[in-house]
Amino acid sequence: MDITHQALQEAFLRYAARWPDEAGASHFIHWLREQPEPFRRETRAGHFTGSAWLVSADGERVLLMLHRKLGRWLQLGGHADGEVDLAAVALREAEEESGLRDLEVLPAIFDLDRHLIPARGDEPAHWHYDVRHVVVARGDEAFTVNEESLALAWRSVSDIAADPSADDSLRRMAGKWLALRATGAPPHLVGADLVGDPAAAGQV
Repeated sequence: MDITHQALQEAFLRYAARWPDEAGASHFIHWLREQPEPFRRETRAGHFTGSAWLVSADGERVLLMLHRKLGRWLQLGGHADGEVDLAAVALREAEEESGLRDLEVLPAIFDLDRHLIPARGDEPAHWHYDVRHVVVARGDEAFTVNEESLALAWRSVSDIAADPSADDSLRRMAGKWLALRATGAPPHLVGADLVGDPAAAGQV
């Protein structure tokens, strides 16, 4: 395991310590350790993906896509395609799928979600090990819809958290985001890893 893989494993461990009620981090650590090519879609049993919790500058809204293949409102994101830096993947996918510029990705892992993708054509059912990062829109919020989605929309985070019909992981992220913002964390620390850092924790 090279240093980049080691750093990601440590990030998964910090995430597990910060969110002990979520049990999924162990799956991500196992996949990272055991698979020779965990970041490539050619690993057909499953692979890492990167997603963006793309929020407005005021933190009140999140940009969602109506996924063309799945037909559901979801966060923006996509395959790592060999890239180990999943924060960079989240930023790349946010830019490509929204057309937005002046985006800032926060380096700490915001959410982890392992979900099964149904078989489609000659592609078998497989797992997505999705690593989500907060991406903040610092500039113009006028988006452009591309071929990955049927539509894009800015949605109130509070509305998503209260919507029982919303995707479970969206509701979890909305609730997590609202809880983090309620601490009064400065913008550069919202979504950051404060575990084991009393000085930073005192700022929120």
